[in-house]
Amino acid sequence: MTQTPTAQTPAPRQARAHFTVPASHPMVTVLGSGDALLRVIETAFPAADIHVRGNEISAVGDAAEVALIQRLFDEIMLVLRTGQPMTEDAVERSIAMLRAAERGEKDGEETPAEVLTQNILSSRGRTIRPKTLNQKRYVDAIDKHTIVFGIGPAGTGKTYLAMAKAVQALQSKQVNRIILTRPAVEAGERLGFLPGTLYEKIDPYLRPLYDALHDMLDPDSIPRLMAAGTIEVAPLAYMRGRSQPVFTNVLTPDGWRPIGELQVGDLVIGSDGEPTPVLGVYPQGERDIYRVSAQDGSWTLCCGEHLWTVRTASDKRRDRPWRVMETQDMIGNLRAAHARRYELPMLTAPVSLPAREVPMDPYAVGLLLGDGCLTGSTTPAFATEDRELAEALEEALPGVSVRHKGGPDYVLNRQKAPGDVVTLENPVTRVLRELELLGSRSHSKFVPDVYLRNSADVRLAVLQGLLDADGGPVTQRGRTCRVQYSTASILLRDDVIALVQSLGGTAYTRRRAAEGRAPGLARGREVHHRYDSHVVDIRLPEGIEPFRLARKAERYHAAGGGGRPMRFIDSIEPAGREETVCIQVAAEDSLYVTQDYLLTHNTLNDAFIILDEAQNTSAEQMKMFLTRLGFDSKIVITGDITQVDLPNGTKSGLRQVQEILDGVEDVHFSRLTSQDVVRHKLVGRIVDAYEKYDSRDSHNGKQ
Repeated sequence: MTQTPTAQTPAPRQARAHFTVPASHPMVTVLGSGDALLRVIETAFPAADIHVRGNEISAVGDAAEVALIQRLFDEIMLVLRTGQPMTEDAVERSIAMLRAAERGEKDGEETPAEVLTQNILSSRGRTIRPKTLNQKRYVDAIDKHTIVFGIGPAGTGKTYLAMAKAVQALQSKQVNRIILTRPAVEAGERLGFLPGTLYEKIDPYLRPLYDALHDMLDPDSIPRLMAAGTIEVAPLAYMRGRSQPVFTNVLTPDGWRPIGELQVGDLVIGSDGEPTPVLGVYPQGERDIYRVSAQDGSWTLCCGEHLWTVRTASDKRRDRPWRVMETQDMIGNLRAAHARRYELPMLTAPVSLPAREVPMDPYAVGLLLGDGCLTGSTTPAFATEDRELAEALEEALPGVSVRHKGGPDYVLNRQKAPGDVVTLENPVTRVLRELELLGSRSHSKFVPDVYLRNSADVRLAVLQGLLDADGGPVTQRGRTCRVQYSTASILLRDDVIALVQSLGGTAYTRRRAAEGRAPGLARGREVHHRYDSHVVDIRLPEGIEPFRLARKAERYHAAGGGGRPMRFIDSIEPAGREETVCIQVAAEDSLYVTQDYLLTHNTLNDAFIILDEAQNTSAEQMKMFLTRLGFDSKIVITGDITQVDLPNGTKSGLRQVQEILDGVEDVHFSRLTSQDVVRHKLVGRIVDAYEKYDSRDSHNGKQ
């Protein structure tokens, strides 16, 4: 039998490589102080001999090892050319990346130089950059995706890198604010048993976030940025609390509804006057409530963490964007000298409500509410010194003739047709009865609901009729023109204010007491005032005409029009405790119309939001947090699923969310390992030891 010769293992193929260090780079930058970097390389490649002579480096040994050494020095030089020094840690990580790429373990084409030279932020004499391939991919994912989860053990730079990206986004004006939050879940002691105020109790849980901020920003600027609401640091629980009492009215296309009755999918009115759907409803339980009042008398209720879009005179002067602030952050800071500090946004267009059929022309209704006699005891009448109004009224009332009786008095007669019966009801009387206005007097008139809750054209026509009858322009030297309206009816006063506000204007009201007022004159005789007069000062936005009467319209425009309606926060006062709820709306600016047509909101737009220690969120908290995402915002969520401090039986929201959002577009999960630990080397070894121990326990448990 022929015997096959035994195959011998071939000797490793030997190779030699030379590398010349340019004279512009001292050898100490390449080899390290005391050749520390060279020793790291020699330890990593024991099968190769590395020699240094002058600025020449040569390596002899296994071909694969020598090729890696050649690539390593090429990468080192690329890093040094950027002006960044090499460290022992950087060399070790570069070697690890090159070996992993050689084994095909890492996808992508990133080289060590690409990883080590990617600068995120330079601050206070230091540069923040990723140090490992996984860290670079994590940072790249933050740039590419709206929601990024950074999951890995402690010390892998998850939060620190996210903070650096947040500061970078703020400085480059990609976002208007930074929100940093983490759950206040304690391992051991309960918050309630710790000494101090609430903020002193939660401060230790937020301290790592403060420390990172101080590394990246001028410490003197941080209090100013936090006071302005540009940076917010708060426990996760506070992210829920942007709420209003359940009975607070919110404007919908069907009228005012308590916020506590709203459900997902319902429509509310946004800042552009258009309907916008409710995306989320979050009951908040009982909370401390504040009454927020504007200088025009409008007000609403909300909790201390409720958000407001505001701007200061300085913001406006410097053309800065509107800022978002919590109610509690403005308390005690509402004045700048004698001026009110915080301006509120106004409706950018009249509220759009569904058109409803009306029984009488809306302009005619306004005229009759102003100067009409609606008692029902006589034929309807109208009093005016302006023939133009009488003619307009006749034109707006088909089947009615406006007959001049004498002086300012006109009678509204039914136009008779051949064969009409004398007992046919006057059409004006019939409509007044239908609107429940018949029998009303000067102190009891009101605008019927069908006109108050109607299209903007109808609402404006009613207001024009009222102002043409009982209003007028008030000019002041050097100032734009305001409109003044007066009535003896409290109901009509409030309806006029609602009409003005629904069109995007402001209305201030004051009372002139009847007692002590000089009597008026009617045909030469004194007429004493029986009821207080309510005066409403009105400003309407540009493009909204308050008058149709020619003489009033001409005077109004000759004075420069009405200027710009403005609202400022006047006071914030405690208002007890109430059950509350918050809503999220789909409007791009997240604003919705609440009581008195005030604009407020509670989602997080134009913000970079970081949720740290997310493994300690419950499933409900994680859902709440994710659904708070606003437009042009970015969320980074960091955590270590091996360090959950939640009570027994509570499932970590971070663990669950990976199953729920896996595959969802624009959501990315970045996973870091012990190889990405950038603290003391021993930390990585400790992490590996624990993972090995946990894996052994898990295996034994299965057996």
